[in-house]
Amino acid sequence: MAGNAGTHRKEPTLDVLIAGAGYVGLAAAVSMKQARPNLAIAVVDAAPEGVWQRDTRASAIAAAACRMLGRLGCWDEILPQAQPITDMIVTDSRTADPVRPVYLTFDGEVAPGEPFAHMVANKVLNGALRRRAGELGIDIIEGVAVSSFEAGVAGIAIHLADGTSLGARLLVAADGVNSRLRDMAGIKTVKWEYGQSGIVCTIAHERPHNGRAEEHFLPAGPFAILPLTGNRSSIVWTERTADAERLVASDELVFESELEQRFGLKLGELRVEGKPRAWPLGLTLARAFVAPRFALAGDAAHGIHPIAGQGLNLGFKDSAALAETIVEADRLGQDIGALDVLQRYERWRRFDTVQMGVTTDVLNRLFSNDFGPLRAARDIGLGLVDRMPRMKSFFIRQASGLTGDTPRLLRGESI
Repeated sequence: MAGNAGTHRKEPTLDVLIAGAGYVGLAAAVSMKQARPNLAIAVVDAAPEGVWQRDTRASAIAAAACRMLGRLGCWDEILPQAQPITDMIVTDSRTADPVRPVYLTFDGEVAPGEPFAHMVANKVLNGALRRRAGELGIDIIEGVAVSSFEAGVAGIAIHLADGTSLGARLLVAADGVNSRLRDMAGIKTVKWEYGQSGIVCTIAHERPHNGRAEEHFLPAGPFAILPLTGNRSSIVWTERTADAERLVASDELVFESELEQRFGLKLGELRVEGKPRAWPLGLTLARAFVAPRFALAGDAAHGIHPIAGQGLNLGFKDSAALAETIVEADRLGQDIGALDVLQRYERWRRFDTVQMGVTTDVLNRLFSNDFGPLRAARDIGLGLVDRMPRMKSFFIRQASGLTGDTPRLLRGESI
């Protein structure tokens, strides 16, 4: 169990150890190392070696995150395998409705030639960040979990499950929404479940999508169609948990029939690629993002509903903000693991993540129901927004990650 060992005297052998080799942990490592090559940084991951290469999911990468990946030297590798989102439509209907009126449309550019988001396969994103980490000399230790740690005055002692012990000045937990390290650090969370699960799958279809993303608000939750390269799309399908479990356990014919009822026939015949999976949905917000010599990033700090597609992009903001805080402190000769340094990062990110968590919670409760008067009110609201270009432009900027106190990397600038 983690604790505070004030008598700890071991000299750190690393500056930063990051637990979690997903996009958040890798982006943080690459961002820090690229800006400060003198920092000794390593990444450990509990997942077995190579498991990331079997990830069949894809993610929406907002324009700000694309700028960051460009500054980190990864975007040129990713771009040929990325699908720009050129426009988006929003509907609100019942599952059995023969027609789904479009209440809201968005053009997909935040600037000429710059889409507000791209769809990227997770393994492509992870692979590009791993390649860049290797070029910078960052060690990635796979298949080994952090079993315990003790924070001291001069550093933090970290013990791995294979019996190895490491010293560092800072430990970053980027180990997901069910973070074990967060629990070890004694950081509590605000958490509740929605009784919904998100079904994720990739489908092939006969006709091209032309880069269009669609969000259909249905009584059980949003049904999102996100364009991938070729005649393929990624589906993020929210259902009540019992129904989601039934659907992913059903045979292919039943699943594809239910999918077709929601997707429609506008893109021709559909075919599911791979086995659909379902994840329970909830809201998780850490009560603190930092402790002495310890920081949370990504889903370890905040897990939100996918209704706005912002979970991954919040994680990139964490990576960029943490890296900028650490790099600037190191340039000033400050202790990068000191609590007052880490609290700068916490102040920077906490309000934004709480605000997004509350926003997605309200949106989910507003749209995941079939209450007639509420449906009428929200449809009027969507229609009004569609007639207000400035309001639509504001929402596009929000979705692109280019609003608020944005870290330099997300503006496409060096730290």
